[in-house]
Amino acid sequence: MSAIEVRGLYKQFDPPKGAVAVDHVSFEIEEGEIFSLLGPNGAGKTTTISILSCLLRPTSGDASVGGSSVLSDADNVKKQIGVVPQDIALYGDLSARENLFFWGRMYGMSGAELTNRVDQVIELIGLTDRQNDRVDKYSGGMKRRVNIGAALLHKPRILYLDEPTVGIDPQSRRSILDGIKDFNAAGMTILYTTHYMEEAQELSDRIAIMDHGKLIAVGSQPELVRIVGEQTRIDLSVDRQATALAEEWRQIPGVSAVSELEDRNLRLLTDDANSLMPRLFESARAMEARITEIALAEPNLEAVFLHLTGRALRD
Repeated sequence: MSAIEVRGLYKQFDPPKGAVAVDHVSFEIEEGEIFSLLGPNGAGKTTTISILSCLLRPTSGDASVGGSSVLSDADNVKKQIGVVPQDIALYGDLSARENLFFWGRMYGMSGAELTNRVDQVIELIGLTDRQNDRVDKYSGGMKRRVNIGAALLHKPRILYLDEPTVGIDPQSRRSILDGIKDFNAAGMTILYTTHYMEEAQELSDRIAIMDHGKLIAVGSQPELVRIVGEQTRIDLSVDRQATALAEEWRQIPGVSAVSELEDRNLRLLTDDANSLMPRLFESARAMEARITEIALAEPNLEAVFLHLTGRALRD
């Protein structure tokens, strides 16, 4: 059974001439899976989450969450979901415990039920020792954990997490990712958005790659990597002329994509790295540039994105 079914979602702000944030997107999320929306900032991930949370109304299309339409049965959708927004939705002058009591009351909880659940969530997010400290004294990672805790209070069957690890330290990121795996192991369906390829690879049963509001590929990691086939990714650093070299290398037969990264770094996809390498050095020499570093790697999700869009995921 599908936990979420998205059918032709389209969102244009200020139609008919405004920006299109989500462009006829369709996908399904099975009960009990972790499904990631992977794409750069501005790809349409947050707008999609907002529509599925009943916070935004689509221009056209529909989606059902737990069998209920986001258009015609928003109240029932909201009862089934927990939402962890990208921005911290907490009151800094309240403690973690006070924030959780506030959000629990917003869910209609009260009395012993609320007290017991707050105790459980505080332990779940690992903040028992700091639960009475003001949130504005917390690190970014601790705030993120309270943000997640607020979404868990009413025991939702489906959890949305929108870029929950942005701007936090590696230890806090590790704690959050491990927690997500635990929630899923307990039976929770999870919709996760990220622009971090490694997070999508680690967590997801299936991944949908988004770019410019469109869904450009959906599948498990092995299924997505097969799109690239046997191509090899080549990462190079040059000392000058990066833009000119990128244009030159795009014209070489056997090169399927070239992306210019920061700090004079370039990324290529090719079917035959061995025969290509001499030509890369030759053209660099002709432009009086020098290749200072080179690395070859097997295809991954970054290579899939490059193959499908002609640019790296973080461009």
